[in-house]
Amino acid sequence: MSAHVVSPRIYLAVFAALLVLTFVTTEASRFDLGQPDVFGFRIPLNVLVALGIACVKASLVVLFFMHVKYGERLVQLVIAAAFVWLFILILITISDYGSRPWPIAHT
Repeated sequence: MSAHVVSPRIYLAVFAALLVLTFVTTEASRFDLGQPDVFGFRIPLNVLVALGIACVKASLVVLFFMHVKYGERLVQLVIAAAFVWLFILILITISDYGSRPWPIAHT
């Protein structure tokens, strides 16, 4: 088994991308992007933008700094299974949250 050698240039590029995305996250938090009504729920777009950027940053860290991109297929399978399991847990949580009887707010 031979280990894949990653160029320092790639590490620096990923680090620069992480810094830029961190800056974009902080700048996006300064603007009110609104809360559109989707299927009767008010969705804050600031949260969606921040979570989207966080997912991209986490993907970069997992792929490059944890060497999953150049790792064996078994490592990639374990990472994929972990994300599937996380998705299942989030889906269960959302279904529990949505099935509860919430009092009607009078405004």
